[in-house]
Amino acid sequence: MKVWKILVAVWMTIVISAGFLIQIPEIAILEQSARNLFLHVPMWFTMMIAFSMAFYFSVRYLNDEHLKWDRKAETATSVGLLFGICGLLTGSLWARFTWGTWWTFAEPRMNLAALAMLIFVAYFILRSAFNDREKSAKISAIYNIFGVTTIPFLLYIIPRQLPSLHPGAEGNPAFSEITAPELRYIFYPAVIGFIGLSFWIMNVVNRYKVLKERTTLSGS
Repeated sequence: MKVWKILVAVWMTIVISAGFLIQIPEIAILEQSARNLFLHVPMWFTMMIAFSMAFYFSVRYLNDEHLKWDRKAETATSVGLLFGICGLLTGSLWARFTWGTWWTFAEPRMNLAALAMLIFVAYFILRSAFNDREKSAKISAIYNIFGVTTIPFLLYIIPRQLPSLHPGAEGNPAFSEITAPELRYIFYPAVIGFIGLSFWIMNVVNRYKVLKERTTLSGS
C-alpha cells in the first residue's frame, strides 16, 4: 500500500516539474498559458472517475444497504467535488489570460460546470438534513445517482450544441493542435497521476471515517 503512494508522489513530482520545464510550441491565443493543460483538463478526468465511483457505491448501497457503501459513496463524491472545484479554478485562471476575464456568461461550459458543482454541494446539504443515518444514506444514494447522470449532459452534450469560446470552437485552436506531441508526453501522464492522487485521497479519507465511526461507537 505504501509503495503505490510513494510511486504516485514521485510520478506527480516528475509530471508537474516537466510541465513547467517543457518547451511549449507556438499556439495562437493560448501561448504559454497552454501549460495549464496539464492541470485543468486532468482535473475534469479525475472528477469524472471519482463521480463514477460514487455512482457505483450508491447503487451498491441501494442493493444491500450496508453503510460502508454509503461511506465510500460520500467519500468519492467529496473527492470528485474537490477536483471539480479545482477544475473551475484552473479554468477561471486560464480564462483570465486568454479571454481577458475571470468569468464570462458567454461560455456555456463554465456556467454548466458551476451548476454541476452546485448539484453536488446540494448532495452534502441533503445528507445533513436527516438525523437518521440509514434514511440519510438511502435518500443521498438516490440523489447521487441522479446527480452523476447529469454530468455528461451538463459538461459534454449540451455545451457541444451551443457556441463556445473553448478550443475547437470558432476563433480558438482545435484540441488536436493544443495536444501537440510534445504536450501529450506530459498531458497523459498528468491524467494518470491525478487519478492516482484521487485514489490516495479517497483511501485516506475513508480510513479516517472508519476510525471516527469506531471511536464514536466505543465512546458510546
